Amino acid sequence: MRVLTVNDSLDLSALRDSSVDFSDADLATEHYRRLAALMVSTMTDPSQDGVGIAAPQVGINRRVVAVQRFDKEGEPVEVYPCIRIISVEGVPVPGREGCLSIPGHYGTVLRYPQIVVSYKDIDSKKEVTDTISGYTSVIFQHETDHLDGILYTDKVMKDSLFTVPVQH
Repeated sequence: MRVLTVNDSLDLSALRDSSVDFSDADLATEHYRRLAALMVSTMTDPSQDGVGIAAPQVGINRRVVAVQRFDKEGEPVEVYPCIRIISVEGVPVPGREGCLSIPGHYGTVLRYPQIVVSYKDIDSKKEVTDTISGYTSVIFQHETDHLDGILYTDKVMKDSLFTVPVQH
């Protein structure tokens, strides 16, 4: 699946739109399952080098992200529909970020060291909460920003954005 980039004006417009939740009925469809699988395969494609992806990055403005869980055994990639950050903890710390939608650019962004997220369990359709810390919490914050039309470059610390030549 193609990743939308800021280098294309139509892509940028889609990346700047806010996303909407899936209904419980939507979550039970083959369309949702296919989207989730395509997001994971796109993010994990060796040519992408990604650790997270949000649906807007593949042209779908719905509230779902796929995140590699570095905080779990085996570092699985998991999908989180209807996700929201419901609380943050600690003092924001600076860290380097990049984005599949902004290839070749990196910058320093302040992110919270711990967050609590809510999302829909795909089987029960009930809201679940999870406390996430460390690097994985940074990934969640970055990806959920995409769902609100926010790019990491909107939050980058002054004079910290730099470009690395993209290798083909």
